[in-house]
Amino acid sequence: MAKPSFDPAQLPIDAIAGEPPVPHERLVAGWLRERFAAPPDWFPETADESRAAKPHPTPASVLVPLVEREGGLTVLLTQRTAHLHDHAGQVAFPGGRAEHDDVDAIDTALRETEEEIGLHRRHIDILGTLPLYYTGTGYAVTPVVGLVRPPFDLKADPFEVAEIFEVPLRFLMDGAHHEVRSAAVPEGAPGEKRTFYTMPHGGHFIWGATAGMLRNLFHFLRA
Repeated sequence: MAKPSFDPAQLPIDAIAGEPPVPHERLVAGWLRERFAAPPDWFPETADESRAAKPHPTPASVLVPLVEREGGLTVLLTQRTAHLHDHAGQVAFPGGRAEHDDVDAIDTALRETEEEIGLHRRHIDILGTLPLYYTGTGYAVTPVVGLVRPPFDLKADPFEVAEIFEVPLRFLMDGAHHEVRSAAVPEGAPGEKRTFYTMPHGGHFIWGATAGMLRNLFHFLRA
């Protein structure tokens, strides 16, 4: 659904996922490099919106930017502008649909990141990718995880990005902060609901595809 008919922040919390946090010693650059270089056996979580994915999704990529701050890694996120057709006003990773001249999914993520927030690829050390995430809006998204080395300059594309902000990785990699909410599906059968994760932090409300991809990063790092 491009523009939800509900406000997810106003929905009641059905449950808290509640898994223990990823140990702090895993949330550092060196350990993350080793994890992506030699991934364990693990199973991604299938979101409700992925089950409703369209038959021929559009390839897209996002960058999951892990910023190396003195106080620990943070995740750089954007707030999309309210007028966009897909995921308007939502918290999102920088990224977008693949173009014909992109070399691969990583190239798409890096190009889109520079276009949306002005972060040049020279600051980004790619660690690897997570499994495809299928959105109800018709995209097959490759999450590309990278370490970002400060200092860097950012410049938001005013058409697409209303705000750029960071959230501590340790907060997002803790199941105690992963809320489960659900909403009725207008085009579905009577009583049919779509369940999704939300991760409120400060004045920002992370949910939907972004929360789903963060859940898979969480499972990958815990495995």
